[in-house]
Amino acid sequence: MHYKRSDRVAAFIRQEVGSMLVRQIKDPALALITVTKTRVTDDLRHAKIYYSVYGDEQKKDAAAKALERAKGFMRTELGHRLTLRFVPEITFVFDDTTEYADHIEHLLKKIKT
Repeated sequence: MHYKRSDRVAAFIRQEVGSMLVRQIKDPALALITVTKTRVTDDLRHAKIYYSVYGDEQKKDAAAKALERAKGFMRTELGHRLTLRFVPEITFVFDDTTEYADHIEHLLKKIKT
């Protein structure tokens, strides 16, 4: 099975950003962040990194601000680790899939009872 190059680059970026969050970035607001998926355009110029945060709205807002502060550092580090001519422009997007799944599960339990 053949994968597109953008899919392989997205997987690598997801792995490296997750590693940076655990090992290199010491911001406590980023402690409860999980990188859920990454999408890279076919021309490899833009990357959307989807993340989820465990906690309330205040922690989600703090995490979003901390990610914006760390964006430059992460892009620089990716530039050192990627073997691409251009480093993709990073955009962080909150992924509410788990919250939506919990909501649906709650509704189904409510219907069942």
